[in-house]
Amino acid sequence: MTILKSLNKVGNLFHSKKSLKVVMVGLDYSGKTTILYKLKLGCIIETIPTIGINIETIEMKNDSFTIYDVCGVDSTKLLWKKYMKTSNAIIFVLDSSDRERLADVAIELKIILDEPNLANTPLLIMANKQDEPNSLSIAELTQQLNLHSICKNRAWHIQKTVAMTGEGLDKSFDWLSRTPHRVLQRKSTFSLEKKYVLNKTIK
Repeated sequence: MTILKSLNKVGNLFHSKKSLKVVMVGLDYSGKTTILYKLKLGCIIETIPTIGINIETIEMKNDSFTIYDVCGVDSTKLLWKKYMKTSNAIIFVLDSSDRERLADVAIELKIILDEPNLANTPLLIMANKQDEPNSLSIAELTQQLNLHSICKNRAWHIQKTVAMTGEGLDKSFDWLSRTPHRVLQRKSTFSLEKKYVLNKTIK
């Protein structure tokens, strides 16, 4: 019986649910909050541009994602930096149909990627509003944002999405789940190790 219990414990370790902290940023009107509550409630709710932060926990298959929906990078730099320091991944949402603001998207994305504390943090780019007739394709966005170059030292993925219908949302979080756990959990593991050292020193 003891051996059986031990085997069950080992099995639970391999199938245990991961709890991941994800910060979601992007320009206003990109659809961040619509995506958040489509995931949480399964429906579309009327939203206004986020002032501050929305926090929700989403259960997706075998994982639990606590998502921090933060308003624009420039307006709350201290806020997003605070939450990103211990995040397991970053979601950057952009409006694929807003060609005029693509340069602004590039600037905000660069601000995030240049942050030293986020050097190895996985990046998921959600190319939202792909149902709009004027939307840029994934290939066009990848080229114009120079993603292969600016993201070359981290795990990254760009996924087309339509927040209003939910298209692409499952695939987005499937990618986060499949990203090597040691990468996603590195920051959390570091925090635990640091806490252990501090406790050991105090004792």
